[in-house]
Amino acid sequence: MSFAVSSKNEELQSIPNVVPLCDVLLVLLIIFMIVTPLVQAGAEVRLAPAQYSSEMPDDPELILIVQKDGKMFLNDAPVTAENLQNTLEEALLTVSDRKLYLRADQDLEYGKFVDLMDLIREAGIEVMGMITERKTEKIE
Repeated sequence: MSFAVSSKNEELQSIPNVVPLCDVLLVLLIIFMIVTPLVQAGAEVRLAPAQYSSEMPDDPELILIVQKDGKMFLNDAPVTAENLQNTLEEALLTVSDRKLYLRADQDLEYGKFVDLMDLIREAGIEVMGMITERKTEKIE
């Protein structure tokens, strides 16, 4: 803070120095710009490409992520195949929409995928969306 001093009975002025505050704010802005996309990515999976796909809602309530090694995450919380059905049933009690969005790795074995679909159906979920990458070229 700087002060103006005078020998006469003039009023003293106090001018705050905001330059350090601006520096801190710019550094915080840069940190948030870098970290935010990393936090939103979630578990790493390679999505299968699809030619025709629809837009996913901005904020889905239930997302099940399945990696190629079989590790699963429901809304970024780790789950196992043994407790998946119970976890889904509990999650359905708190959501307004009974839809599940599946984000599965393209290298996931077909048998594991079919077993997963059975568990999801047994939990009471009838509508399921598949999250895919948009394919840019056509299949010939």
